[in-house]
This record gives sequence, structure tokens and C-alpha cells, in this order.
Amino acid sequence: MWFNERARTWDDDPIKTERSKAFAKTIVEQVQPKPEMSALEFGCGTGLLSYQLKDDFGSFVLVDSSEGMIKVLKEKIEQDSLSHFIPLQADLLEAIPDIGPFDAIYTLMALHHIDSLPDILQVFHRLLKPGGKLCIGDLVKEDGSFHGSGFTGHKGFDKDELSKQLKEQGLEPFHHEIFYELERKRDNGSRKFPLFSLIAQK
Repeated sequence: MWFNERARTWDDDPIKTERSKAFAKTIVEQVQPKPEMSALEFGCGTGLLSYQLKDDFGSFVLVDSSEGMIKVLKEKIEQDSLSHFIPLQADLLEAIPDIGPFDAIYTLMALHHIDSLPDILQVFHRLLKPGGKLCIGDLVKEDGSFHGSGFTGHKGFDKDELSKQLKEQGLEPFHHEIFYELERKRDNGSRKFPLFSLIAQK
């Protein structure tokens, strides 16, 4: 699997840390986390985003379907003695483990890999406490240039379309912003791809 192969070198790219810091800032501003609050990161990879928030929430469950990513994350957690981090290799669309409910769920650059948005949003709704917040960070809808040919996921998201789907699953969007721009080299130079944050409440 592509993500398993890249797990060992994932943290070497400073841009991944930069975008995690930018999204973490939005999460802190909109969720206003407290030490007694719990959080779930979906599609956590090696935990770069949750590391930015490690002092903001009291407990974390970090979920990813990639065995390689979770292996690297477990090593980091052990090395840094983060006892309030629980790494979990799981596909939430296949079976929901006995976790939650959570005060906050957040996901960065993972949702566009999920085929069925309604299904995963339904899972998020189920795992959130009443009043809990879902924080989505992902690509603004684009023409497919970001991943290139062969990618079968979503080519980013339209804010209004995603907001509609959130509402259909009982989640009320209340905040939207562009929080980061990713620059990627292309044959004819470079191109910037904006990333949005969309926050919704159960």
C-alpha cells in the first residue's frame, strides 16, 4: 500500500508539519479544547497533527488504516512517553471499535481518499458527543491535477456540497476558511492548491 511504503519518511517533509500547524491553530480557535476533553484523529498517519495538539486535549485516539503509519506512530509515542495517546489501526467503515464518544473529531487530508462520504460522516456523528465538533481540513475542489492520473478519490471538495452532506448527517457547519496553500511543481511550473477547514457541530 502506498502509505505503508512512505510511512518511514513521512515526517521528513517540512510542508506536512507546516500544514498540520496551520490546521491545529484553526482547531484550537474553533473547538477551544480543555484538559478534560477527548479527541479522535481520523487518518492520523504518523500523528503530525495530533502532536501539535498534544497539550490541548486530555486524551487522544489516533486512527489510521495503514499498518506502516501506525507502526511509526507507536514508536514515536513510546519514545516521547505520550501516555494520553492511543494509536489504533482500523478501518472505521468496516467496523467501529469500542471507542468514544469524543468532544472533537478532526481529519486532515484524509477525507478525499474515502469513497463514501455519507458513510464516514455517519460514523463521525455516532462517535461525537452531543455538542461535539467535527473539524475537516482538505483540498478545495480542483481539476484532478493535485494527485494526477490514476487517483480514484475525490478531487477536493466544494464547501456548499460538503456542508449539505454534513447537515444530512446531523452535523451543523458553522465555520469555514482557507488555512493553507500547498504548492506543487508541475511540468509547466508550479501550482498552488488551497486547503480549507470546515467545522461542524453535532
